[in-house]
Amino acid sequence: MKREQSANCTKRHSVIAENRESIVLCGVDEVLSYDEESVVMQSVLGQLTIEGEGLNIVKLNLDEGEVCINGKLNALYYMEQQKGQGILSRLFK
Repeated sequence: MKREQSANCTKRHSVIAENRESIVLCGVDEVLSYDEESVVMQSVLGQLTIEGEGLNIVKLNLDEGEVCINGKLNALYYMEQQKGQGILSRLFK
């Protein structure tokens, strides 16, 4: 699920969580994986992982860069990929 960078959401990144029951994200480029316990996305600021219970993507609009998720939210964290650190360079250290 990939999109072109065109809408206002692609120029900014925001996260709005309400009562640990729902989260709205702006600036999402791609959903990499998804199940009831985690959603992994590529955002304009790096890879973003949301962990929880009973997670469900209720809105997915990659043209606008927007994702809405319901469920019990336990954690949200970013991982930045170091430049020049592709999978092959990490394997052959």
